[in-house]
Amino acid sequence: MAPRVLVSDKLSTTAVQIFKDRGIDVDYLPDLGKDKEKLLEVIDRYDGLAIRSATKVTEKLINAATKLKVVGRAGIGVDNVDIPAASRKGIIVMNTPFGNSITTAEHAVAMIFALARQIPEANASTHAGKWEKNRFMGIEITSKTLGVIGCGNIGSIVATRGVGLKMHVIAFDPFLSDSRAEELGVQKVELDELFARADFITLHTPLTDKTRNIIDAAAIAKMKDGVRIINCARGGLVVEADLVAALKSGKVAGAGVDVFEAEPAENNPLFGMENVVATPHLGASTTEAQENVALHVAEQMSDYLIKGAVSNAINMPSITAEEAPRLKPFVKLAEVLGAFVGQVTEDPIKEVEILFDGSTASMNTRALVSAALAGLIRPQVSDVNMVSAPIMVKERGIIVAEVKRDKSGVFDGYIKLTVKTEHRTRSIAGTCFSDGKPRFIQIKGINLDAEVGQHMLYTTNADAPGIIGLLGTVCGENGVNIANFQLGRNRPGGDAIALLYLDAPFPEKVLEQVRAHKSIDSAKRLRFDVGGE
Repeated sequence: MAPRVLVSDKLSTTAVQIFKDRGIDVDYLPDLGKDKEKLLEVIDRYDGLAIRSATKVTEKLINAATKLKVVGRAGIGVDNVDIPAASRKGIIVMNTPFGNSITTAEHAVAMIFALARQIPEANASTHAGKWEKNRFMGIEITSKTLGVIGCGNIGSIVATRGVGLKMHVIAFDPFLSDSRAEELGVQKVELDELFARADFITLHTPLTDKTRNIIDAAAIAKMKDGVRIINCARGGLVVEADLVAALKSGKVAGAGVDVFEAEPAENNPLFGMENVVATPHLGASTTEAQENVALHVAEQMSDYLIKGAVSNAINMPSITAEEAPRLKPFVKLAEVLGAFVGQVTEDPIKEVEILFDGSTASMNTRALVSAALAGLIRPQVSDVNMVSAPIMVKERGIIVAEVKRDKSGVFDGYIKLTVKTEHRTRSIAGTCFSDGKPRFIQIKGINLDAEVGQHMLYTTNADAPGIIGLLGTVCGENGVNIANFQLGRNRPGGDAIALLYLDAPFPEKVLEQVRAHKSIDSAKRLRFDVGGE
């Protein structure tokens, strides 16, 4: 049955056609997003939801979306999507961060020119029949210092445009590397230095707890007299009341504002000020950008629903269509390793370490970590998946560490999962052979070569004669058929393990008999999803 997608906001008809061409059933209802009750009534019919800003994907809507797998936002901002709620339900949330980057960057650059030459006020004056040539004395931007806060997709484009305009460009971004700064032709500085040196300050950072109110009265006090501030990023980055006060005092010579604390902004203290250029959130509003983001979201959602490829997801590691076939067996391996440890561990887990050795270290390890965590906590939370697992693990206060290293053994690559509880440490390692099937290669530090079965019994004991006979006798007396078995030990007379492959789940009453035997240290029945019942 073909996946079904709802487009609940206005989207390009070309984008709608992309869904159809890819074999997806699509309902184009561009006004439905405004009707919360009607949307709530029909959302359980769809595997995907394509939106812009009008549709509000609330927790209530997410809980009603029993089939929903992916929400695609045509644009950058996902403020209208409850991402934590979507993550808990295992729903991927995608955006299109590159489709309108150039458009938004150009709008910021236009704001710089508009402020430097007072173009909006001069335009209004001239249209009114005035000829106030002496009133509108501007400044050159050549050789001025442009401070860019946030040097990601959009900020880096603004920075390069500033360099092209012969401005001195300085940038603050905790994630900006020295090599990337050099490539862009900008100087990387701390925030206070940027405030002190910049003639123009432009914001290009998301709104987070760390960036909210990043420009307030205290920050403005550190700036040069006559600074000009541009915000085409997010309302809430600038304290509007503090900006108004600074504009009135002359500390700030002008401001270009495209985003506001409350939108739509119909009444704002910045409105009516001569030294403010205000636009109604037009950063992404060009014909090219609107078309681009619509096409991108349709392609991304189609790739996920048809191929399992994940791109530009807010709450899930990206998996390209090219790497998906190679990665898929190791995703399964990571999930199986997590499931093994999750089923044999009864105490609360405090720490998890995931080691990627050899070829696995060069794979998309974020996806593999998510798969391992999903397997690990599924015994306690049955509906967990790769999207929701990292959220749930974090909520439980479990520390997760990822380690990569070059090939260190006979295998081209393997994954080793180690968990720590208050009382013990457990580890298991596995790899995938050429057949793509996951295999256990080490349990409790004991080397072995074991396939993964749907129904298994795992026992630990001191290495001694008679254990195989004991297990066989107990199973035979109770009508339990052993399809296969694997054994391992660390040394003669040391620790030993046994893995029994069964045709059906190991009965509880038989499990108690095994556990009661003095030769058995522990016994756990295991179940793995290997495509059986």
